Amino acid sequence: MTARKGPLAGIRVVEFVGLGPGPFCGMLLADLGAEVLRIDRAADARKGYTKPPRNPMNRGKHSIAVDLKHPDGVALALRLVEGADALIEPFRPGVMERLGLGPDVCAERNPRLVYGRLTGWGQTGPLASAAGHDIDYIALAGMLEPIGRAGQPPSIPLNLVGDFGGGGLLLAFGLVAALLEAARSGRGQVVDAAMIDGAAALGATWFTMGAAGMLGPRGTNMLDGGAPFYDVYETSDARYVAVGAIEPRFWAELIHRLGLTEDPVFADLAKQHDPAHWPAMKARLGEVFAGRTRDAWCELLEGTETCFAPVLSPAEAPTHPHHVARGTFLHADGLPEPAPAPRFSRTPAAVPDRPVHPGPAEQGGDTDTALTAWGVPEAEITRLRDAGAVV
Repeated sequence: MTARKGPLAGIRVVEFVGLGPGPFCGMLLADLGAEVLRIDRAADARKGYTKPPRNPMNRGKHSIAVDLKHPDGVALALRLVEGADALIEPFRPGVMERLGLGPDVCAERNPRLVYGRLTGWGQTGPLASAAGHDIDYIALAGMLEPIGRAGQPPSIPLNLVGDFGGGGLLLAFGLVAALLEAARSGRGQVVDAAMIDGAAALGATWFTMGAAGMLGPRGTNMLDGGAPFYDVYETSDARYVAVGAIEPRFWAELIHRLGLTEDPVFADLAKQHDPAHWPAMKARLGEVFAGRTRDAWCELLEGTETCFAPVLSPAEAPTHPHHVARGTFLHADGLPEPAPAPRFSRTPAAVPDRPVHPGPAEQGGDTDTALTAWGVPEAEITRLRDAGAVV
């Protein structure tokens, strides 16, 4: 197996397969150099289940397919834990304990292990064992209600706030912090990453503003589409542009470049932050932006001191000149995917034309090579396969 590059090079992680936020956490660690071994379900491998070949969350990882209901499969997982620095498990509370792979058992095998647990509701509390998804977690965390337009139901922010921001990213941060501490103390610990906790943390400012009486109803505030200087506007070709001219000098520059300096609606720029004037300002800006195409507005405003950007689709974004210049996206097998982030000056992740290891399309596609690299003898691999513990 090829040696990894990046600030986490030398760190070994065992990832038990799950849905989006768990693999996303593993991707973040793998992108920065960690050696991530994904344990897939043997049942899926036996069915011939194939993962999308270019799923970015598979990249940089190796896959083995293990039957965790087989005693030899559990024994193999514990053997891998002995050589790991960290573990990612995305199941409901109690599942790993019932498999014989709970944190206490793993700590006996490897006292330095950082044991990462990723759930929606957390390991404790009355809802800990309840079913749920991103939308439920951010709803309970108080982060769904404020998002959306005035007079309309809350808008669903994809699954970015709970699953990925409040879940996978939070766990990656927690694992790295615990690994730093383990390097000093020689002792691992359990990291309980709950999406409700992460979503609440992302909304720290909003909780404070709400408690201080500084928030109006949904869609009437400065950052939720209520303000004319922080909103999206439709263009003549049914596309959109985004304006974020919060500061007075950026607002003045926008009004100037739009040719509205003499317009009575904008006669007094000091009224920018007076909500009483927002409806008229929004209506006038809507009329103006509807008069040209999105590309025409880009020619006039992009790169200026107006805090302007075109609203691009996921299909359009990778080809924008700024992304091309920075290498924000990789293009592997003709398909775009975000490049590793953040960037490091001294220990950068390896980012060639395609990821170092794109990740197996098949469940268990690296069983032999990965187990060998983790110290399992060939004869033992053969025995495990014959016993049905691995596929």
